[in-house]
Amino acid sequence: MIGMLARRLRRFRGNEDGNSTVEFVILFPAFIAIFLASFESGLMMVRNVMLERGVDLAVRTLRLTSVDPDYDSIKQEVCDYADIFSNCMDLIHVEMEPVDMDDWIMPGAPKCIDQDPDTDDGEDAISGGGNNELMMLRVCALFKPYFPGTTLGMQMPVYYADDGEKKYALIATSAFVNEPTR
Repeated sequence: MIGMLARRLRRFRGNEDGNSTVEFVILFPAFIAIFLASFESGLMMVRNVMLERGVDLAVRTLRLTSVDPDYDSIKQEVCDYADIFSNCMDLIHVEMEPVDMDDWIMPGAPKCIDQDPDTDDGEDAISGGGNNELMMLRVCALFKPYFPGTTLGMQMPVYYADDGEKKYALIATSAFVNEPTR
């Protein structure tokens, strides 16, 4: 009995069937994690570049026009230029505030979420500023990660959107000086 068991153990130890399966099982999750993280980071970068583009072009329009901006018009302007987002008006939150040039105190962190969809809190987020005043425009967009379980998805700072879902924020900031009016 012991001899037969020893023979079977020697035969099992010498058998090399299934070696490639073991390597596949060990390496495949690592390759998939790298692929998913690269897809997520690439998508995040495309979104960030388009948001920055939209904000830069909207600020250019603000600088060149002498119209007092309102929340919805700035939001629409950013969305027109950042044309990759399908539901852009629901994704972004806009804040524009003057910067005190005496002590250079910058505004705090952006809210990223319209607090109450029934009220127009955009009026509080937009301040037109005066002549020769430095203005800071910040646009925050919330996106749901495609693969939240990957290492990149788990390391993103999380915001809870109005619908209760976990999303990550992309923030674009730009500054300009109000031109004096005649």
